[in-house]
Amino acid sequence: MSKLPEQKKFILLGDVMLGRGVNELIRESPPGYAWGDTLEIIKSADYSLVNLECALTYHEKNWAKTPKAYYFRADPGVAIACLKAANISCACIANNHILDFQEEGLVDTLNFLDKAGICHAGAGRNLPEARDPAYRAIGDTRVGLIAFTDNEPAFAAAEELSGVDYLPVYLDTEPFNSFLEAVFEAKRACDILIVSAHWGPNMEFRLPIEFREAAHRMIAAGADIIHGHSAHNFQGIEIYEGKPIFYATGDFIDDYAIDPIYRNDWTFIFVLNINGVEMDSIELYPVHISFAQAMLAKGIESTLIMDRMEAMCGELGTKTARQKDRISVPISEEQLRRAG
Repeated sequence: MSKLPEQKKFILLGDVMLGRGVNELIRESPPGYAWGDTLEIIKSADYSLVNLECALTYHEKNWAKTPKAYYFRADPGVAIACLKAANISCACIANNHILDFQEEGLVDTLNFLDKAGICHAGAGRNLPEARDPAYRAIGDTRVGLIAFTDNEPAFAAAEELSGVDYLPVYLDTEPFNSFLEAVFEAKRACDILIVSAHWGPNMEFRLPIEFREAAHRMIAAGADIIHGHSAHNFQGIEIYEGKPIFYATGDFIDDYAIDPIYRNDWTFIFVLNINGVEMDSIELYPVHISFAQAMLAKGIESTLIMDRMEAMCGELGTKTARQKDRISVPISEEQLRRAG
């Protein structure tokens, strides 16, 4: 009798910034406070991924090589307890805040994540380490994660310099082609490969057209899932060759001011249902972000958040179906048949 494929649930979230005001509040709160009533959904995942938008360090001297407007640092013990409360599996650390407290802050972050058993990709003690994929076994399935950012070139890692895997999104260049080769090699070592990209301009409803082509080429090279972030607001989802592209997953936990147009306080829990290694469907739970806490959106706000997402997905040719508390996106042929 043949073995049925494993059913798995992956959860992808946007920027999780645990520093500044968030750090002050969660220091005095239970570990799960920042996740609000989203906690039980997130904890139920077989694999969960966030963009960790701060350093986990007690190092107090901030980055001074180039000017920065904001510096984000969280108390390691408090931040790790918060991440563990939600059973977070992995973190993208390729972003424009992971070196806010210098190389010492980055190395501290690596060490604290390692000790907590939270895998990470996108930054390291040198360029090879920053480019290295992070692998995690989910039942019989090996999941790989590779990450990069086109933000903050001064944070770029080098052969003997700690930093991030910095990659400007310029097609048909040696750095971009080299990254595609890294994607190809990473896929050879796993069953499902995620590329996490901290990319593009802030507060935009759509990424530049070349980013769409870049995502397509990454999938052609072997990526199964593209996990985008950095815009601070969510963007539409595309299904390309049966693979989901989350161009921008927005924010999730922060203490930021709210833009009244782009609504960076609106986001989703992005749930990806996987059948064996086949992408089956997506469920999108609308979320409202308040100061240092994420909560499931309710009432008219939930409707408006879902309306925006459905319109954006429609622009990309992505089918959606509205349910009471979430949006469903079919991916597999079976799910597409059911959706009509």
